[in-house]
Amino acid sequence: MISGINHLTFIVKDLTRSSVFFEEIFDAEEVYSSGDYTFSIAREKFFVIGNLWISLMEGEPLTEKSYNHIAFQIDENEVEHYIKRIQSVGVELLPGRPRVEGEGQSIYFYDFDNHLFELHTGTLKERLTRYSQQK
Repeated sequence: MISGINHLTFIVKDLTRSSVFFEEIFDAEEVYSSGDYTFSIAREKFFVIGNLWISLMEGEPLTEKSYNHIAFQIDENEVEHYIKRIQSVGVELLPGRPRVEGEGQSIYFYDFDNHLFELHTGTLKERLTRYSQQK
């Protein structure tokens, strides 16, 4: 039986630059760095965001951007705070997409390796409730 997500791995070109990205935007805590020694297939670092284990592994980044993404939950009153954090790191902040009332707000941004991230204020329950009301 699946009990949840164990970890997420992102392939990144520059471990140091990507570490700053995760630490500055998500308050990620670094808990492991392989240095030049590897147990896996490449140098890597492990971080914790909340209770989520994030692995950064050195390698060739994605060649194209897509809408595949991971979304983190934030409070509605934190939107401006996170926009400033994202801008301070210097990554691409995307314009928000059109939304229906009651769906929550989203901030979309790419990291340095074409991974798309979202910070979202809504919940699944809120979205399903809104969608069940028709247009």
